Amino acid sequence: MTSTTTLTGDYVLDPTRTRIGFVARHTMATRVPGRFGMFEGHAQVSGDDPSKSTVHVTVRAASIDTHNPRRDKALRDKFLDAAHHPAITFASTAVDRVDGTTFAVTGDLGIRGTTRRITIPLSLTATEPDRLGFTGTVTIDRTDWGAHWSAVGFMVSKEVQLELAVWIRRS
Repeated sequence: MTSTTTLTGDYVLDPTRTRIGFVARHTMATRVPGRFGMFEGHAQVSGDDPSKSTVHVTVRAASIDTHNPRRDKALRDKFLDAAHHPAITFASTAVDRVDGTTFAVTGDLGIRGTTRRITIPLSLTATEPDRLGFTGTVTIDRTDWGAHWSAVGFMVSKEVQLELAVWIRRS
């Protein structure tokens, strides 16, 4: 493993390697995976003292993709209201080391103009000379952000699992 001091510095999200995805249950049985295709972000990493690290991410709500154009339109229009709220944002407020390679990243998640605090457990899964890779999952209740809509034949569970495979590279 690389020394923590070498992990310190300014980083940006690597869009070619990063996947920001989600899984929701449709009609309480089928798992529907999806992802966001457009995002940007940056991090200030302090390897020796993770509490000094910060993370900021902006996701373009309209870039949602479940491989079903009709469903994607409903998600953009009804769930995310992307026309009025084009960005989903996350800004860290605390980063805590849980163990050698696991971190609890707490921050403010903004969706549809509503901001709620969440904690995302992230594991450091790869270190390269100029890149770091992390994975993590967290389950949120979409109704906490006002994302509640249903129609006949389009029932979605309240719980949505966010799945992150994040790569950052030195800026």
